[in-house]
Amino acid sequence: MRQYEMVREEWTLGSRFNQRDQKRKVNKIYNIAITVVSILIVIVAVSIFLSDDGTDTEKATTEPKQTVEKDAKKKVDKPAGKEEDTDLTKEDEEEDSKATEEGTEENTEDGTDTDANTDTNKDTNKDTNPDTDTDTDTDKAEDAKLVEVEGSGDGNVATTYTSESWKPVGTEQSGEHTTSFQKNSVDWNEMSKAIAHGAGIDQGNMKLWWLQNGGSPNTAIGTVSEGDNPKTFRVYIEWVDGSGWKPVKVEELKTNDKKYK
Repeated sequence: MRQYEMVREEWTLGSRFNQRDQKRKVNKIYNIAITVVSILIVIVAVSIFLSDDGTDTEKATTEPKQTVEKDAKKKVDKPAGKEEDTDLTKEDEEEDSKATEEGTEENTEDGTDTDANTDTNKDTNKDTNPDTDTDTDTDKAEDAKLVEVEGSGDGNVATTYTSESWKPVGTEQSGEHTTSFQKNSVDWNEMSKAIAHGAGIDQGNMKLWWLQNGGSPNTAIGTVSEGDNPKTFRVYIEWVDGSGWKPVKVEELKTNDKKYK
């Protein structure tokens, strides 16, 4: 029994020792594996960092070299280019100045000729169109000869005027005159012409709002305006035997009192 117990104890001690030895071996293997993995991680990280840094350094080193080379080329090429540009610029400036001087001389000559032609044309126009100048002066004189007179007391009258320069407008009628208020008759048209003359309105643009007897067989009164202009005139006319109708007085109205009649 004692021998069996001793053997059993020895076997138990041996098995415990073996288990401890195995655990130590396993732990060593784990430690070695962990260390190797850590070293590999460090190596990979360092290699990646160094490779990126090297690429940036190469780029930074290459770009300054290229910039320096370009600047050097520019510096080398600039002097020749400047000289050529300077020579060309001087030649262009000389040519431009010559062309400008020639153009100025030509313009001066042309301007002299133009002035001479203008003066000649003015003289020619004066000699050729004396009637035009006379008509213009006559119109201005007629406008200047309008004389404001005392009104009739009508509250709708803004101003009343007459003119000694008003003349009869002429007539196609012969024999004893009879006033006719029939629209578009010869007498009607001649009255319209005299009214437009007194109002200073173009007959083709005149609106005849009202035409009535002036209180005697050979007088008439017309109310007119020009186009869309709201200014309205009451024109008094009278018949002159053999010469036609003649304006004698004009009243400028405040409002058109015949517009809606």
